[in-house]
Amino acid sequence: MSFHGQPTLRFLGAACTVTGSRYLVEWGRRRILVDCGLFQGFKQLRRRNRKPFPARPNTIDTVLLTHAHLDHSGYLPALIRAGFRGRVLCTPATKELCGLILPDSGHLQEEEAKYARRKKYSDHKKPKPLYTLNDAKAALEQLATVDFEQRIDLGDGIYAEFIPAGHLLGAAQIKLTLNGTTVHFSGDLGHDKDPLMRAPVPFGGADVLVCASTYGNRKHSDIYPEAELVPVLKRVFARGGTVLIPSFAVGRAQGLMYHIARLMKRDEIPYVPVFLNSPMAVDATEIYHRHHDEHHVSWEDCVNMFRVAKRVNTVKQSKALNTRQGPMIIISASGMLTGGRILHHLISFGGDRRNAIILSGFQAGGTRGATLANGQRKLRIFGREHRIDAEVVQLETFSGHADADEILTWMDAGRPPKITYLTHGEPEAADTLRRRVAHELGRNARVPEHLETIRLDAPK
Repeated sequence: MSFHGQPTLRFLGAACTVTGSRYLVEWGRRRILVDCGLFQGFKQLRRRNRKPFPARPNTIDTVLLTHAHLDHSGYLPALIRAGFRGRVLCTPATKELCGLILPDSGHLQEEEAKYARRKKYSDHKKPKPLYTLNDAKAALEQLATVDFEQRIDLGDGIYAEFIPAGHLLGAAQIKLTLNGTTVHFSGDLGHDKDPLMRAPVPFGGADVLVCASTYGNRKHSDIYPEAELVPVLKRVFARGGTVLIPSFAVGRAQGLMYHIARLMKRDEIPYVPVFLNSPMAVDATEIYHRHHDEHHVSWEDCVNMFRVAKRVNTVKQSKALNTRQGPMIIISASGMLTGGRILHHLISFGGDRRNAIILSGFQAGGTRGATLANGQRKLRIFGREHRIDAEVVQLETFSGHADADEILTWMDAGRPPKITYLTHGEPEAADTLRRRVAHELGRNARVPEHLETIRLDAPK
């Protein structure tokens, strides 16, 4: 449906899926894109990354990033290469983290394309990366920073405000004021009891709310993360095994090291070698030191978190890990086993029953992590099937996302919107939360469809 010339919001991603966050706001002469994420997971979703962007990039004035994770920022180099020339606004910590995440993404895509060509397992004769390391570096030149709670003039009576969301360093809710009409994007809301990050600032009210629903059908366990981690580590170490922890390099890796360091200090688990096989995670840990105002980890714990793991920087060092024997812990990206060095470790250690694979976060549908979490034990890696006999454990207490109860409490704090759109969740999670918003808060809520356009002056 077309609303040419009318104020609109278009859902270019994260509709009925937990990935590819992209929202296009058109108001008068202005086009504002909130988030510019990669689609990940199922192949039919990943294919969207290769299609032309639904709006001509050179017609977009501004991109606003809620935070640095790839499903919110990872398409930015492709958008800029395709002709976007406007400003990209984000918080200082988000800019620093994008400085790690985007070049790493470009590098990995180049490496995977080369590997696919060499091993001939791609559907394409000449597989090419979506974008390169140089594309990512060029994209970083267009990032400009804004502080939390600062009112930013985007022109033509449009203002933006970045509000702390918890979840990750720099993560923000974004409130747009469009000549008096307010549209609030929750971004990824953090867990109220997150051991690292501060809780999100409560919703202050808006005319239209776009809210993430990643955990819209779940409630987090009341168990403290360390209590869940201890028995798993003890039993694997007792049998001389290696613990593989696929981890997001930014946020999750730091949380894991924080808890492991505390457990070792209290002698609750044996001192075993811990390897952080992600140069990006090492650099991200240093960024946590520079942004103490956004998290509540003490300086001492922050230092211990940084020291607990041996850093693995080079490919040669990474390959050498595969020849070691346990007990030991290897933390490596990616968190959903979609790529990176963890796949080589999975091939080396996944077939041994003494070992364990600990899934520490949300596993989006279509990823290898989701395959393991669902009980399947064969994974296709680099074009070949691999049997996984190692123990697989899905942790329930390490989520960086608000659960359903926390989302409803967050929503209820502010002026009720005319309508709430629930995005960034699998269909069941989004629809479950929709029913709860309607029945418990008495509010109008919908789950939008991919590429759906709605009128902002008469939302439905």
